[in-house]
Amino acid sequence: MKLHEKIKNAPLDPGCYIYRNALGEVIYIGKAKNLKKRISQYFQNKDHDEKTRQLVSEIADVEWIIT
Repeated sequence: MKLHEKIKNAPLDPGCYIYRNALGEVIYIGKAKNLKKRISQYFQNKDHDEKTRQLVSEIADVEWIIT
């Protein structure tokens, strides 16, 4: 499944999300009250700082754990 399809199908539940790069390495772990909303924010907001822009450019996959 492509990254944008995964994001579109993310649950509205609270949980943790895990971003991986193209090599499958974990590059970021975060938590959210609403997974879909939080994950989507990374790809919609253009006002990110340099660190976040770099992170987003490296994201190849996302997974989540509902808590």
